[in-house]
Amino acid sequence: MDALHVNYFTKLLGSENVYTDKAHLLAYSYDATRNSYQPDMVLFPRHEEDVQAILRYCNEHKIIITPRGAGSGFTGGALPANGGVILAFEKHMNKILEIDLQNMVAVVEPGVINMDLQRAVEAKGLFYPPDPASEQYSTLGGNVAENAGGMRAAKYGITKDYVMALRAVLPNGEVIRAGKRTIKDVAGYNIAGILIASEGTLGVITQMTLKLIAKPKLKKTAMGIFSSVEDAMNAVYKTMASGVTPVAMEFLDNLTIRAVESKFHKGLPVDAGAILITDVDGNSTQELISQLEIIQKVFKENGCLEFRQAKDENEAKELWFARKNASPSITIYGSKKLNEDITVPRSKLPQLLKAIDKIAKKYDVKIPCFGHTGDGNVHTNVMVDANNEDELQRGHKAITEIFQATIDLEGTLSGEHGIGLSKAPFMSMAFSEAEMELFRAIKKAFDPNNILNPHKMGL
Repeated sequence: MDALHVNYFTKLLGSENVYTDKAHLLAYSYDATRNSYQPDMVLFPRHEEDVQAILRYCNEHKIIITPRGAGSGFTGGALPANGGVILAFEKHMNKILEIDLQNMVAVVEPGVINMDLQRAVEAKGLFYPPDPASEQYSTLGGNVAENAGGMRAAKYGITKDYVMALRAVLPNGEVIRAGKRTIKDVAGYNIAGILIASEGTLGVITQMTLKLIAKPKLKKTAMGIFSSVEDAMNAVYKTMASGVTPVAMEFLDNLTIRAVESKFHKGLPVDAGAILITDVDGNSTQELISQLEIIQKVFKENGCLEFRQAKDENEAKELWFARKNASPSITIYGSKKLNEDITVPRSKLPQLLKAIDKIAKKYDVKIPCFGHTGDGNVHTNVMVDANNEDELQRGHKAITEIFQATIDLEGTLSGEHGIGLSKAPFMSMAFSEAEMELFRAIKKAFDPNNILNPHKMGL
C-alpha cells in the first residue's frame, strides 16, 4: 500500500486502527473456505463518520474495500480477492445501541455477535430467532450481508425477516437510511431488501434495526427414525402442511448417521435410512403435547419406524447431538469436503435426494447429506481425498450436477451461505443473462467505480 494512503488513514484513525504488518494481513486473508487472499491494509473504523471518510477516500483513489465481520462465511464473501483494504468492525463498531421494549426492536452496530444479541434480548423476555450455526462468533453485520439462516428458520424465518431498517454508507461517503422502525412501510423502493444478502458489494452497513418477538416459554424435542430418506422427506413437507409449524425440522441421511455413530458411539440406528429431529415451542404444556401428537401421526403415516420424545433438557441435547456433530463426523469419508447449501421447495425434497444419490453413484463419491429440511435447505457434502486429483475432479463435476438438479427442481444455489467467490461460476445456471445484467446495473448504480467487494456473486 502506498505510503501516502497509509499516512492518510493513520491520521484519520490513529495508528492503533491501521495495520499493514504481515500478522494482520495474514489473519484477515482467509475465511471458513480456507482459501486465502492477502489485503494490503486492515482498518478498524471507530464509528460511521470514519466509514464515510474511508469510503470517500478509497472511491477517489480507486482503492478496493472488502467489508468483513468474523470471517465465518463458507463462500468467500469476505475474502479480499483483489487486495486493497479490509474494513473490520469487531474492534469498535460492536455495540447494542438500544433495546426498545415498547416497539420490540433492537438497534445494533455491525460488529455485534449474534449470540450476544440473543442473550441480551432474552434477558428482557424477548427473542431474536435467526440462529446460524456460527451464532457464537458470527457478527450481525455479516449475517445481514449474507442473509444467514439457521435451524429455527422452519418456523421463524431467516435474517431478512427481522431487518426493519439499515443505515449504510455508499462508496461516495453518503449515508442512506433504508427502511423504518414502523411495522408497515410501503413508501419508495425496498432498498433495505436490496442491501440484505448483497455481500458488501453495494454499501457498507453501519447500523441495523432488528425486529424482536416475545420469547416462547416452553420447548420440546422429538426424533423420528425412518427406513428410507424418501419417507423422511415426505414426512417433512406433510408435517409443515398439517397445521403444525415446528421451530426446527432437521435431518440426517444414512451416511451421516453412520459417520456420527462411528465417531461418538451414541447408539444411533445405523440401518436407518434417515433421522428427523424436531423442536416445537409454545406457552403451555398442552400446546406442545398437541403439536407433538400431530407430528407423530404424520411421521407414522409416512413410514416412521420409531418416534422418541425427550423427557427433559438432557434428553433433548442427546437427540440433537447427532445433528450438531454431523459436519465434523463425515470427515471419515474423505479429507476434503465440498459442501453446498442448496435449497428446493419442500415438496421437491424427495426428488432432490434421489437425484443426489444418482450423482454419487455416477461419480463414485460419497455424498452424506443433512440439514434444515423444514425449509427445504439441504447441506450436501461431496467427500473426496484432497491428494487424489482424479477424485477431486469427479467431486467438482458432482457439485455441478447437484446445482443443475437443484435448479431443475425450482431451487436455488444457496439457502444461507451466499454466493461469494465459490458459487459465482454457477450464477449463469440460476439466472438468465437479462437478470444478470439487471444485477450489474444495480451494482453500478450503487458503486460506479466498482471498489466495494468486486467480482463477488459473478458481478
